[in-house]
Amino acid sequence: MKITEDFKGDVAIIGLEGKVMGGPDATIFHGKLHEYSNSGKKKVVVNLAKVEWMSSVGLGMLISALTTMKNNNGQLHLANVTENIESLLTITRLVTIFQTFDTVEDAIKAFK
Repeated sequence: MKITEDFKGDVAIIGLEGKVMGGPDATIFHGKLHEYSNSGKKKVVVNLAKVEWMSSVGLGMLISALTTMKNNNGQLHLANVTENIESLLTITRLVTIFQTFDTVEDAIKAFK
């Protein structure tokens, strides 16, 4: 998995690319979320446009990210959710927990 980051105003955008399976990449991902929270960035968009595949551990990584942001009075939105990931979210009923958007721009506009 490759992780990229970008910023638009007060929103941090984390791009995930490739196969999301957890492991050492999950540690890096969570480190970035804590870094954002500690620096006052409370709005995060996770861009899933280039994710080829996601394991249950990768899904757990997203759940943990959402929890981390909520515990730090932040928000996390998912953008560019592919059909495969949307199916995974639907099957696990996590589609009711995550806020998902078609584009990064839509996810940014939806922050309160």
